[in-house]
Amino acid sequence: MTPVKMPPRYLFIGGLHRSGTSLVNRLANALPGAGGITGSAAPENEGVYLQGAIAHTAQSGRPMHFATNPAEHLTETHPLNSLETRQRLEHDWAPWFAPDLKWRVEKSPVNLTRMRLMQQLFPMAQFIVVLRHPEAVAASVASWVDAPAPALIDHWLAAQAQLVQDLPYLHAVMILRYEDIIADPSHALRRIAAFLDLRGAAPAEAIADGNLPYHGAPPMTEAQAAMAQEWGYLPGLKVAPWKGLVQHPLRAVREAAAA
Repeated sequence: MTPVKMPPRYLFIGGLHRSGTSLVNRLANALPGAGGITGSAAPENEGVYLQGAIAHTAQSGRPMHFATNPAEHLTETHPLNSLETRQRLEHDWAPWFAPDLKWRVEKSPVNLTRMRLMQQLFPMAQFIVVLRHPEAVAASVASWVDAPAPALIDHWLAAQAQLVQDLPYLHAVMILRYEDIIADPSHALRRIAAFLDLRGAAPAEAIADGNLPYHGAPPMTEAQAAMAQEWGYLPGLKVAPWKGLVQHPLRAVREAAAA
């Protein structure tokens, strides 16, 4: 009897712009059996630009805007929750992925606010959200967005508050901090591999600390710092230990990824 070929599963990576989603995408793509979109002309090979199922215009996914835009928070109740949407996404993305992958890795910042819809479309999908210190994110996007640092930090906090509200609806999601990744890239890679139940992760190369240029950036206010502390972020680009977050229906995977 010919064994049934299992279709590829999807790993969707999301987070605010300049949070480290591209870095996590590279790490995930290095795992045996996993691979991302390659060879496209889309910025950062982001799948959101390579599909016609979910409209994406110049007003969509705007840095430091999209995460608090109710129109871009797509959930299981959205009209696009349909078989036609799934089929169109798979059709449009298929040419950009290598054949015979166990995991197709798709990285777009806007996945942060689309996880609940994507889970409905791809029930076996898993999600990684990447966080980075709000002061570093605000300083990094300052040249893109005409807003003062306190407003950008407020957006960061609002985005994570929305994430917390979405978490109970998600089966398999892991949150990684940029600062933990650069501190020990090999450990981060092993966590991603465990989350995907993959073996054979090679040691990762050292990664430069991208937060260093932003030391001296406008700090969080006292009220902002009180909210950011939930994620282990302190004023002055300081980072405290954080327990992390992993949700997965299988205890063995959940415990391995959290170890």
